[in-house]
Amino acid sequence: MATDIDVLVLGGAGVDTIVHVPELPLPFSDSYMIRPGITTRAGQSGDFVALGLTALGLRTHHLDMIGDDHEGDLVRALHRDHGIPLTAIPQPAGTKRAVNLVGPDGRRLSLYDDTRARESDRLPEAAVRELAAAGRHAHVVITHPCAQALPVLREAGVTVSTDLHDWDGVNPYHEPFALEADVVFVSTTALADPERTMRDIAARGRARVVVATAGAEGAHLLADGEVTHVPAATPPGPVVDTNGAGDAFASGFLLGWLNGEDPRRCALYGAIAGAHACTVPSTRTDAVTRAELLARAAEAELAGVRPRTPEGVQPAEGHAGTGPRV
Repeated sequence: MATDIDVLVLGGAGVDTIVHVPELPLPFSDSYMIRPGITTRAGQSGDFVALGLTALGLRTHHLDMIGDDHEGDLVRALHRDHGIPLTAIPQPAGTKRAVNLVGPDGRRLSLYDDTRARESDRLPEAAVRELAAAGRHAHVVITHPCAQALPVLREAGVTVSTDLHDWDGVNPYHEPFALEADVVFVSTTALADPERTMRDIAARGRARVVVATAGAEGAHLLADGEVTHVPAATPPGPVVDTNGAGDAFASGFLLGWLNGEDPRRCALYGAIAGAHACTVPSTRTDAVTRAELLARAAEAELAGVRPRTPEGVQPAEGHAGTGPRV
């Protein structure tokens, strides 16, 4: 059956207010003078994945619940300006929003407004089914309405990916996403034993590939029963913000995945896209292009950058500013 959509992105549309702070954690003080200022812009996890995929030349469609408010107008304008089709389901509670505190080294602390979601929120099954039928793949953000859509995606026959972000490997909220996806991304940040968690996901769920990103330490890839280490890519400029690096990694990986590339090459694409995202100021939404990514991948391979099988998989300790932190 012919498809019109390469990747259907479910969830993760929203607005961030970026606040640059002199350090993280931020010491208590009555007030701070902030430069380069405070900026509000559209762009949360699903938005960034959709932007990244589109910049890489993949036909992308975004589906989420969005409010009839100023934040919703910003989200709709972002998609319109980048030519990304958006199906916006009315959200009476309002468009998702967050405040990101960004330190001088690019690290961030995100504060999410939990009032803009309700237990009864659902993505209409008919809309999910229709869009999935026109697509090859679905990337599912770990928001509550998307969990309810997972069975519909399975019935439609599309492959599924998800990003568990800083899951601790225990919280049951993440399990439906972890066990229903063909490709699973997760950060090592909160994992006591990344390899054990990766293998557990693969053993209990549908995952053919599990990727644990570790910031400046690169990433760990589980494919065909073997765990390999993928080095972090060298950023093409100074690291200014890690916000969106994990979403960029997923976009780069999925470019290779949907083109039938070896998982190790997919992970190289992801590392390059994630490193690029670290050089983009938090007030912008630029993404690496397909031509740039492929050129950097060719350079990396000429330089002999290869995944390797590690002696042990350990979580990263902090962020050294040379790779993506999810």
